Amino acid sequence: MIVWLNGTHGAGKTTTGALVQRLIPDSRVFDAEKVGETLMDIKPKLPGAGAENFQHWPPWRPLVVETARRVLDYAGGTLVVPMTVLVEQYWREISTGLDRHGIPVRHFVLHADRAALRERIAGDTVVGPDSPFRLQYLEPYAEAARTWLHAEAEVVDTTRLTPAEAAQRIAEAVKG
Repeated sequence: MIVWLNGTHGAGKTTTGALVQRLIPDSRVFDAEKVGETLMDIKPKLPGAGAENFQHWPPWRPLVVETARRVLDYAGGTLVVPMTVLVEQYWREISTGLDRHGIPVRHFVLHADRAALRERIAGDTVVGPDSPFRLQYLEPYAEAARTWLHAEAEVVDTTRLTPAEAAQRIAEAVKG
């Protein structure tokens, strides 16, 4: 099984994902961003819009599916995937690919209101305060949430939750 944690940059996916992994027996965190980083390391660089966002490179989606499938075939258990996917077509490619391999997916969106997100981004000590990269995704996230994302996933409103509380809710939903 895959527990996919979606949401905009700064929503707490990485922190929550690590906590969810500790609460679900026989689970591992799979950072699908590393697949994108591998594509970014190809020299000379790949053509197209992927230089701004590796998700735009067509190989990224099937490579995520194939990597997840191979890891689950090898190790079993559950993969926790903390990864923002805001383009509906990309989510469809990933979820359809996983389904073709018989891999069930629990798709969660970590949601926080805009004020909470801005506050978290402003105080980020990992990426740095007021990361332009994270700020540029606030509106695309809001658009995805309005048009398809919240209908496609189980929404966990983290505006007033700690990452530990969010992780507990997700783990209970998966186990329950």
